[in-house]
Amino acid sequence: MSYEKKRQQYLNQYPAIQDLAEKARKRIPYVAWEYLESGTGDEFLIEQNRIALQQIRFKPRFCRGTLNPSMETEFLGKKYAAPFGIAPVGLTGLMWPKIEQYLAGTADRCQIPYTLSTVATDTPEAVGPKVGDMGWFQLYPPREKEFRQSLLQRAKDSGFHTLVVTADVPMPSRRERTKRAGLRMPPSITPRMIWQGITHPAWTLATLQNGLPRLKTVEKYATHTNMKFISTMVGNRLGGTLSWEYCEILKEEWDGSVILKGILHPEDAMKAAEIGLDGIVVSNHGARQFNGAVPAIEALPAIVEAVAGKVNILFDSGVRSGLDIMRALYLGADFVLLGRAFIYGVAALGSFGGDHVVEILKDDLRNNMVQLGVENLQELQKIQ
Repeated sequence: MSYEKKRQQYLNQYPAIQDLAEKARKRIPYVAWEYLESGTGDEFLIEQNRIALQQIRFKPRFCRGTLNPSMETEFLGKKYAAPFGIAPVGLTGLMWPKIEQYLAGTADRCQIPYTLSTVATDTPEAVGPKVGDMGWFQLYPPREKEFRQSLLQRAKDSGFHTLVVTADVPMPSRRERTKRAGLRMPPSITPRMIWQGITHPAWTLATLQNGLPRLKTVEKYATHTNMKFISTMVGNRLGGTLSWEYCEILKEEWDGSVILKGILHPEDAMKAAEIGLDGIVVSNHGARQFNGAVPAIEALPAIVEAVAGKVNILFDSGVRSGLDIMRALYLGADFVLLGRAFIYGVAALGSFGGDHVVEILKDDLRNNMVQLGVENLQELQKIQ
């Protein structure tokens, strides 16, 4: 079947992100699904992210004639086909094998950024050729200079041009649902896991072909190939020490834009602008890190006011639709990132599932802009 026929079939069968999520849930083993969907603590913040976004309402204007909003935007000196991109997600191959390469292909075809995580299950060297000029690299800051510089050089050499530094993981969070589901690294071969493999044959076949998920980017720096050893090494050598001085060093060492991800306080946003970072991501880590944080969308307006255009602002956390993207742009974000939605797409539909998510989001964003009565993205922030 041609890609165009698949595209039309997907639009007819799966017109919304929720449809993809329901199909993905049937294809992903239980332990992987729980990892993808989990928050931390009692997961109250996951629902609060959703509710806070839904509470943003508009007063549409009519009699504007024919409107055909353009999705194209320029961000950090590059042109993108839409004002959103693919957020970094760790352990992605647990949800679906080769998903990093599939989403890199989506980014290249659809001309939106794809952010490869330090703790993804594929390497910059493998993903870089697939992503074209759309590659961003997410960094969990290594504690050792040599480790850091090696990671950065590998990302640069693989064609990644924008660095996204995660600030909001000072230590691993307590993800009780993930623990109850039995997630271990490496995955344990238990009767329950065997049953999950039998009842999810597409995932199992793809995993057998690709191998069990491994932290391939960072395993190079371990002295032992055992996955449990590598996971421990990641905990001991990545994150937990990020400071403003460290951010300044990264700005000096990286030959491109540097974005700080996980900002919720206006003073942190102002400090990022002061030391010359190119962007910040207003985010509570998708409610996966600190259950006591504010919903990210509630933090956005004060940060926009505080920085007053001195630094580019991205938004992430709880976004599941084009309308949610429009809400974030309306409140002052320059760009939006989504993670879970793209995982749903690939898990549900395979290699072109990410493309279908882009189609859904662009169509929904365009439709809601017309409903509101705005013709371009710039108008969104000016409406009363």
